Amino acid sequence: MQAKFPYTRDLVLVGGGHTHALFLKMWGMKPLAGVRLTLIDPSPVAAYSGMLPGFVAGHYTADDLSIDLVRLCRFAGARFVAGAAAGIDREKRVILIEGRPPVSYDVVSIDIGIHSRMAIGGFDASAVAVKPLWRFAEAWQSFLLENERGKRVVTIGGGVAGVELTLAAKHALGNGAEIIVLDRDEVLKAVPSRARSKLLKTLELNGVVCRGDVEISHITDRHVHLAGGGSVAADFVLGAAGARPHSWVKQIGLDLKDGFICVDENLRSSDPSIFAVGDCAHMEFAPRPKAGVFAVRQAPILFHNLRAALSSQKLRSYRPQKDYLKLISLGDKSAMAEKRGLVLKGHVLWVLKDRIDRGFMRKLQNLSTMGRGALPDLKADGLQEEYGTVPYCAGCGAKVAGTALAAALDGATGQLRDDVMVLHGDDAAVIGENGRRQVVTTDHLSAISDDPVMMTRIALVHALGDIWAMGAVPQALLVSLTLPKMSPELQVRTMSEIMQTADREARKFGAAIAGGHSALGDNLVVGFTATGLIEGEPKTRSGAQLGDALILTKPIGIGVLMAAEMRGLARGNDVVKAFEAMCQPQDASSQILATADAMTDVTGFGLAGHLAGICRSSRCGARISLDAIPFLDGAVELSRAGVRSSLFEHNRTSSGAVFGASGATADLLFDPQTAGGLLAVVPEVTADELLIKLRGAGYPAARIGTITNEEGVIQVC
Repeated sequence: MQAKFPYTRDLVLVGGGHTHALFLKMWGMKPLAGVRLTLIDPSPVAAYSGMLPGFVAGHYTADDLSIDLVRLCRFAGARFVAGAAAGIDREKRVILIEGRPPVSYDVVSIDIGIHSRMAIGGFDASAVAVKPLWRFAEAWQSFLLENERGKRVVTIGGGVAGVELTLAAKHALGNGAEIIVLDRDEVLKAVPSRARSKLLKTLELNGVVCRGDVEISHITDRHVHLAGGGSVAADFVLGAAGARPHSWVKQIGLDLKDGFICVDENLRSSDPSIFAVGDCAHMEFAPRPKAGVFAVRQAPILFHNLRAALSSQKLRSYRPQKDYLKLISLGDKSAMAEKRGLVLKGHVLWVLKDRIDRGFMRKLQNLSTMGRGALPDLKADGLQEEYGTVPYCAGCGAKVAGTALAAALDGATGQLRDDVMVLHGDDAAVIGENGRRQVVTTDHLSAISDDPVMMTRIALVHALGDIWAMGAVPQALLVSLTLPKMSPELQVRTMSEIMQTADREARKFGAAIAGGHSALGDNLVVGFTATGLIEGEPKTRSGAQLGDALILTKPIGIGVLMAAEMRGLARGNDVVKAFEAMCQPQDASSQILATADAMTDVTGFGLAGHLAGICRSSRCGARISLDAIPFLDGAVELSRAGVRSSLFEHNRTSSGAVFGASGATADLLFDPQTAGGLLAVVPEVTADELLIKLRGAGYPAARIGTITNEEGVIQVC
């Protein structure tokens, strides 16, 4: 585990390109003390360009070529911000991001690659650009799964990349496929003559038609229309012509070459605090074509220079090679090699390319998991059992066990005032005066994400869960923050992100941020004290009736996913989907479920624990179907692998009489949830109608069981 030092500088990586991916691996092995590292990218996963043709051909799976940016960030101790950069304000030194407050920087590096979108009518609607790679990979996989579509593929762009992908598509689709390459110039014009001849012959032998000197007018569904008249039928249109810079780069005010960021031999732009690498950069000192080999070899220099820029050290120069070995896959498991005019072709070269590509991916996929420090030989009795073998979880997984909390509260609450309604077992208090009722609750979360904006959104939804579960409307919030130790300047930056987010999110629900309190500590903790207004009687855990239906509005499995993420075991896509689920508010579902007989939100004590609370308060039992319960992507798989939240065992022992629950899937009933869904007990006759309304409002709601008369017993079937 890395030692904790106060943060004094912000280093921001914009884009998850190959250079930045390697940088994160290097940083995790040798971080610079005092630096808060942030990666901004719209996707939790990047695709490795070297294996993309093999993926299209069917030689690799999506996992084989996936660079998991979330796992890399966890390894590097970096915060991952899921968002698309929209610009850089150099005067304010902030990165502008769509849909969230800006991120401040002291030094920034840009590795956003290029795009292949074309200014052709209908391209965005009816074609797929090769870059960004991950979007293309997803589109191709979807195309292969759509069995009703045909096998006619048109590639726009006759360069090496277009030809590689064309041959891969031909191999994947088989002999019946009709593949055409269109180019406004000669196909493979920029390739040396000997290599070009061999590639053209390979295309011919595979039945691929090449048409050069073609202008495209527009694209419609399943047709590419030519400027001179006529059209080409296409079930999949692949755009691989040219390398285009992202438009927002032009607004930064840096020196550019054809829209690409000009960098010197230190990989630094015209602004000393901004570096650029990969395809989005133009090396003025030694111009080179856009190729991944340069991005990979820039990584060690970037690693040194960013550290040097943040610690007043001397920078190093990058010297790109003049020529390099070009390995081009040919669809089947063969490849062509070209260097300095020498051209070879065969299966052995594909084996060489495969070995190189897999070696690159191993660097980014083999990441050590977080362990715990060894205990001393002499220790107090019980320490080994309590310390365990894995780190304590964050979020609701870090909460005090339910039995301990119940014991602490026993005798500490009572009906001392007429205007305070004591609701034993419920998470919020109800204050009533002059005919008005106000719900009051408080909650806080230790960080499950190092992104303060994400944590604020999750913590706010989590705190308001008690308000919504009682059928109230949010009114006001007080913020309670503990920031990791950092310099005063970084405190201001972080507080600004948190408060802007809290205000924006609260306004969505008609609530006001009324103030707050802050402190410094070891880790980020975000909490809210919330009030809500309610008309009539509040929804509580009591009131369930025999035969009532149980409805759950969100899937479960957050505790397992967050425990796995802490240990570098969860997939980035699954982690981001879990964050999205936690950020989904329960305002609309609370209104839809206004006729419920009883209701609670599912949080730290897990589904079984909160259902047991309803059974205790309502003096009833419940029968639930394991098959009907929705689970988050990856949760069941991780549970089968033995991953558990640190609160799991406490939840299982404190949930009472739960029968029929065994196995990895059933264990998720005791998994602590953060900002979980509502668990509502509704009359049987209204259940189907309510489910339709909930799903129409965007909730993945499910009917999971029924109320029984076996008091205190939960039967799982």
